[in-house]
Amino acid sequence: MSKTRKRIPELDGLRVMMIFIVSWYHIWQQSWLRPTVGSYSLDWLVRSGYVWVDGTVLLSSFLLFLPYAKAMRERLPAPDTRDFYFRRARRILPGYYFIILVTFLGVALPWNLYDSAPYLVKDVATHLTFIFPFFRDTYLYTPLGAASWTLAIEVQAYALFPLIARGVMKKPALTLGVMCGVCFGFRAWCIWALTDYSMVVNQLVNFLDVYVTGILAAMAYDRLSERQERAGEKTENNSRRYQRQALATAVFAAALFGLVQMLRFQASTGDYVLIQRRQMIYRPVYALCFAAMMLSAPFALLPLRRLLGNPVTKFLGGISMNYYLIHQTVIVHLKRLRFPPSVSDTPNTAGEQPWQTQYTLLAFGVSLLLAVLVTYLIEKPAARLINRLRSKHSS
Repeated sequence: MSKTRKRIPELDGLRVMMIFIVSWYHIWQQSWLRPTVGSYSLDWLVRSGYVWVDGTVLLSSFLLFLPYAKAMRERLPAPDTRDFYFRRARRILPGYYFIILVTFLGVALPWNLYDSAPYLVKDVATHLTFIFPFFRDTYLYTPLGAASWTLAIEVQAYALFPLIARGVMKKPALTLGVMCGVCFGFRAWCIWALTDYSMVVNQLVNFLDVYVTGILAAMAYDRLSERQERAGEKTENNSRRYQRQALATAVFAAALFGLVQMLRFQASTGDYVLIQRRQMIYRPVYALCFAAMMLSAPFALLPLRRLLGNPVTKFLGGISMNYYLIHQTVIVHLKRLRFPPSVSDTPNTAGEQPWQTQYTLLAFGVSLLLAVLVTYLIEKPAARLINRLRSKHSS
């Protein structure tokens, strides 16, 4: 986060919820454990779990643009571009490269997961440069962790974001309109010209409308928070504050309800092509639901704010990126190791218990533990070292 803006604790909870559900979806793909609470089935939630990736992309766009939104409102120069790239690199590269290295040396090579030397070189090179989603083999069949495509899309967006943000600051309607036009034009071509959407549904160009929504949400949040600060300076009475917080809570609840209905709809088909088609068509609707939740949560009643923003969600939010990068490799390798042991060769399709429950809990637990280790033994020490090196270079 930039020093020019305050931390938003409630977004920690939303980030954790999004990444937990996405990882739950991936674990469910391996375990086939249908979750229930009593007699109520949550099958729809895990079946549509991939949709929450859109929420993480939106949250990233929202947070990235907040300093620019503040600069727009105060008529200040745009934040420093070099500092922007430095912060992104310091945050992402040490943990990501370490995870790729360990996966390559500890899983891919020992288990002979590459069928040729050229593919090995191509896979490693494209992962190191974040361009692997452009190629079918390195995107869909890589042994280096299938979930990392999300980070690749984010890094591609980071490369363009300062340019986009400056365009928004100067000509917001034109810049955002062009982004939406490019996105919707590409998406329309995908829907009407293609029958296989695997290589297009998650490309950066197909997320541009989500980035636009995040930018607009950041501008709205900056205005709302500034207005709230001014109201506080005027000693706003408790009744007025409670009404405002109750309204924000109602907006959050309505957005969550709308999102749930959309997720149920998305989970109502098992046709893979139709799933991805719906995902592209209704992506703007999901983005609006997520944006409404992000905008309302920081202004809601205290119980909701405490539920989303607390020491636990802060800690989990801090390790969430490494958890996300690690979990897909962990869950696949656990099955490769046949751990926990199972009676059937395919315990997921056989519905074998207690294997399904044991595997699910183990997948969450091991991924969480490894994420903690990578965050506190690799990422944070590397960030401190990078800061010291930068200080020496600039002094």
